[in-house]
Amino acid sequence: MKNIILELRPAIVSTVVLAIVCCGIYPLAVTGISKFAFANKANGSLIVDKNGTLIGSELLGQNFTGEGYFHPRPSAAGASGYDAANSSGSNLGPTSQKLADQLKDRIAAYRTSNGIAANQEIPADAVTASASGLDPHISPANAALQIARVAQARNLTSQKLQELINFNTDKAGFGVLGVDGVNVLKLNIALDVRKE
Repeated sequence: MKNIILELRPAIVSTVVLAIVCCGIYPLAVTGISKFAFANKANGSLIVDKNGTLIGSELLGQNFTGEGYFHPRPSAAGASGYDAANSSGSNLGPTSQKLADQLKDRIAAYRTSNGIAANQEIPADAVTASASGLDPHISPANAALQIARVAQARNLTSQKLQELINFNTDKAGFGVLGVDGVNVLKLNIALDVRKE
């Protein structure tokens, strides 16, 4: 029995020491450094208004439906979409009739709400949900097709809206990693700030 204890002791001590280091000290050190060096990002990239009220996170999409707002891409996260507790895609494949019907309906609704001709191409992100259902970005092409509707609803010029779009576009990393994306939440907040 003594031999078994002598054999197990180093394994038990190693497990306890590694648990303390890997599950305690290391995570606390990384969290402390990130909160110090990257405070906004470490706290979720939260956006608050001038009164200190939390509006949302620049990393999570929100559903905007008003005529005076840029609309995000569709979401399959939760029953009403954009539910962070139910982040997921629809899992509908390219041969799914349900997906084909959804796309047909979404394309028709997008054309109608934005006054787009039947022969004009619609960007894919305007009618398809992201994998997480929480993507806060739309393509610059999608934003550009919504300018006329938002300009009319807010009595702004297309040029002013294009400037806001450009300002709220996150560029591809190093110019080549990914694609440019317009952050819809930040863009719509900028529209509301202009109104105040």
